[in-house]
Amino acid sequence: MARRDSRQPRRAVTVGVCPCGTGLPYGDCCGRLHSGEAQAPTAEALMRSRYAAFAVGDPDYLLHSWHSSTRPARLRLDPGQRWTGLEIVATEQGGLFDSTGTVEFRAHYRDGAGAGSMTERSRFVREDGRWVYLDVDKP
Repeated sequence: MARRDSRQPRRAVTVGVCPCGTGLPYGDCCGRLHSGEAQAPTAEALMRSRYAAFAVGDPDYLLHSWHSSTRPARLRLDPGQRWTGLEIVATEQGGLFDSTGTVEFRAHYRDGAGAGSMTERSRFVREDGRWVYLDVDKP
């Protein structure tokens, strides 16, 4: 599956180890999903690929992997924010044979104010047979 021109990264991607935390080379991990060569097999894999898209500056992939009912018209990433690490806290469903899944994660970053982190519990669903981000699971 070839990458669509409308999803080209906004800045050059020169990444060794994938930012998603698997330890694999970017080109063998989330880079394959970002390019359209592969699709995420699980909700957690999609969540990792979305974190990596933030880290490498690929807003088009983020929009492409967002559910059509909740996707914003456009997305602007903060060029001063650098994503520095990802921790998966918990997952519920979201496997190969599931249609929904939830992933709780902690993402670490640096910006002009220093180091920080955010924790989120994200919901994922299958749309047209592929995993997409739906929204934040609010308690």
